[in-house]
Amino acid sequence: MPWYQRRLAVFAASVALPPLGLILIWVRSSKILWKVLGTLAIAVLTFGHLRLFWGLRVENDGRGIPVIFSFKDPKRHEKELEVSRAAMHSAPEAAQPGAGALPPPEPVRAEAGVAAKRVAAEPAAIPPPTDPEWGDYRGRGRTGIYAKPIAASWPAGGLKPLWKQPVGGGYASFAIAEGLAFTIEQRRDEEVVAAYDIKTGRERWTVSWPGHFSESMGGDGPRTTPVYNEGRVYALGAEGEFRCLEAQTGKVFWRTNILKENGASNLMWAQAASPLIVDGKVITLPGGPAGKSVVAYDKRTGKVVWTSQNNEQSYTAPMLVTLAGRRQILTVSATRAMGLDPQNGELLWDYPWVTEYHINAAQPIVTEPDRFFISAGYGHGAAVVEIKPEGSKFKASTVWQNTKMKNKFSSSVLYNNHIYGLDESILACINAATGEQVWKGGRYGFGQLILAGSHLIVVTEQGELVLVKADPGSHREVARFEAISGKTWNNLAISDGILLVRNSTEMAAFRVGP
Repeated sequence: MPWYQRRLAVFAASVALPPLGLILIWVRSSKILWKVLGTLAIAVLTFGHLRLFWGLRVENDGRGIPVIFSFKDPKRHEKELEVSRAAMHSAPEAAQPGAGALPPPEPVRAEAGVAAKRVAAEPAAIPPPTDPEWGDYRGRGRTGIYAKPIAASWPAGGLKPLWKQPVGGGYASFAIAEGLAFTIEQRRDEEVVAAYDIKTGRERWTVSWPGHFSESMGGDGPRTTPVYNEGRVYALGAEGEFRCLEAQTGKVFWRTNILKENGASNLMWAQAASPLIVDGKVITLPGGPAGKSVVAYDKRTGKVVWTSQNNEQSYTAPMLVTLAGRRQILTVSATRAMGLDPQNGELLWDYPWVTEYHINAAQPIVTEPDRFFISAGYGHGAAVVEIKPEGSKFKASTVWQNTKMKNKFSSSVLYNNHIYGLDESILACINAATGEQVWKGGRYGFGQLILAGSHLIVVTEQGELVLVKADPGSHREVARFEAISGKTWNNLAISDGILLVRNSTEMAAFRVGP
């Protein structure tokens, strides 16, 4: 018997190099049953090799099924991230037009109440924009709409990144203001708020604290997107750590932990509702008992201004809207939608909205002066709710409700009286007035989307960027290319024609402006 047909040789080859072992099993004279069993064993060995030596990871997709494969070993990724940032901080920065060259930056760390170190020289005084176009979660008004035009076609090979680099873990997006993009990341056992130059990707400063939320189904890291307001950044970690920072330097003005302070328990998938700035207050959703479900802090000092309600919270961020002529905070808890008075948190109206597992993650949409759209996944569906005055309060009633749009943890957008969004994982268009489904097509997984001009920009669950015409006539995909790799659940961000995309391992910027 030739040496390559001997059992020991086949076994050794299978362990050392599984593909070779598979070949030897099938050229060896033996019963078909043994060949099939050997093939199955080789498959297991191959998976072990890929995982051990190449960093293969199998992650859950948006259905909670482990079918997303990547080769991002966490330890290797952390090392790559640290090497990337070290190289970034050691390299001299090119001179900007009208300014002298800046000195090399230095790494930054700040603990509770301690100002972060500057990464670069103190910049010239910049008058902070009063209302940047994407300083908030999902942009101005939290609508996911970019009002400026973009290029209506992309190159056949896809857009070339302005920059692309590693990033820490988590599902946050970016707030963009003063030329900086702010996000929050998981780096080893710390949560890190980071500010990046939007045009170059250069890290300007970071502020960190101990914290590591880990959950097997959804994944590790912080979920909320920081919020910019009048020269300050407000960042909330997965376990409730909340900080107010100076936008240009990372200096810590104040901090608290909204869960501990309000006696609240964390959610199954952690804190995901970005804080809301309104009338000198910052609104948070700790979900505490004894009237501390919604808590407003003074945005300058961090002192509690008012508390309200007793609801278990969910994952939808509060929004400032006007409905039925009344300016109010629209928020969705685990069991109901509510309108609250921004001045004192008084309940103006509520609307039952109970979903499976009490999961609400999608942002509502104001569709008419007295109506809003709400949606949830897990088979629940969507509704349009009408708000009407009733005495000193308001009354909420259903206009229509169906299962034609089920936003699981993505949010829809409104354009020309039609709502575009991911019905679970398939893009759909429905009539906002009637709820009628106009079309459904295009499988993008559990990604995210925004409206830019007359187009939808979709990031798929696998990290592709897709340009789709926002047209109720039909589903028309204009372009598609791979932007980043790996599971991508993070919202897109765009400002001044620059589109930012990230997931738990990569971040990149693309010019989409005309």
